Amino acid sequence: RALFAQYAAELTDPEQRKLYEEEVAALERERGMEVRFVHPEAGYVLRTSQAGSRRCYLNVCSNPQVGAPQAHPEPGGHRWALPYSLAPGREELGCGGRRRLVYDVVFHPAALRLAARSSRFRRLLSDTALEAVERHCGVQLDRANAAVLRGTKYKGVPQAPVIRTPLPGGPPPPPTDDNGDSPLPPF
Repeated sequence: RALFAQYAAELTDPEQRKLYEEEVAALERERGMEVRFVHPEAGYVLRTSQAGSRRCYLNVCSNPQVGAPQAHPEPGGHRWALPYSLAPGREELGCGGRRRLVYDVVFHPAALRLAARSSRFRRLLSDTALEAVERHCGVQLDRANAAVLRGTKYKGVPQAPVIRTPLPGGPPPPPTDDNGDSPLPPF
C-alpha cells in the first residue's frame, strides 16, 4: 500500500508531470516530431447520451495553443472557422460508481469568451463540439436532449492530449553501430 500511495503521489505531482512531458518531448524530437501538450482549461459541460443509453459528457475547454476563431463575412452573415483539439473519449466513474463517457473538446480561449457573451455563439460552439465527437469518434450523440450543466465547468480528471507535428527535414538518420548487429529493431 505504501508503494502504491507513493506512486499515486508521484502521478499527481506537478513537477513529476513536467519532467514526464519534457522526456516525452525529447524522445519524440529524436524521432522527428514536435510535441505540444494541450492542457485543457475548464469552460462548460454539455450533458447528453450516446446511442440513447449511456450518459455522456462533453467538456468544452480552452487552451491558447489551439487556433483562434475567425469570422469570414458572407452575404447574410458570417461563416466562422472554429479550430479545435479533440482527445479520444475516456470512461470514468461518477457518483455512485456509475460509469460515464467523457470527451474533451478544446477551443481557443477567445471562442469561450465569445460564447460567454452570446447565446447564439455558445450554441454554435456546442454544435461544433457535438459534431466533432460524432465525426471523429464514430458515435451517435443525442443532440435534441444535449444540455449545458449549470455551475459545472469540468467533469472528470483533466488529461493533456498531445499535438504532434513533423519537424522540418524529417527524422534524423538512425545511429549506426560499428558492426551493425543491433539486437533492437529499427524505428
